[in-house]
Amino acid sequence: MSVQQVTVIARLKVKQGLEDRFREEFEHVIALTRTEDGCINYDLHQSIEDHSVFLLHENWASQAILDLHLQQPYIRALGAKSEEFLVEPPEIKLLQQIVNH
Repeated sequence: MSVQQVTVIARLKVKQGLEDRFREEFEHVIALTRTEDGCINYDLHQSIEDHSVFLLHENWASQAILDLHLQQPYIRALGAKSEEFLVEPPEIKLLQQIVNH
């Protein structure tokens, strides 16, 4: 069985007025995550139409490496703050690349 790259797309709806604080909190997590082995990319985007909507786009070398990432203390700490920042639970999708040009 081959190891396949895993893509994560997470939609995050932040409480109005907390967008800047949320983005600042995430900047530290992004910097740490990008140094992890197996992290291909870890990018946070903000909606142009609705500044309270963020999209996290991640690519990992494998599901096992993603699972290790989710155990990192800074990821757990960010998750513990989700009720402070988020209006609703994040909508998370896991995908695998099927065509590579």
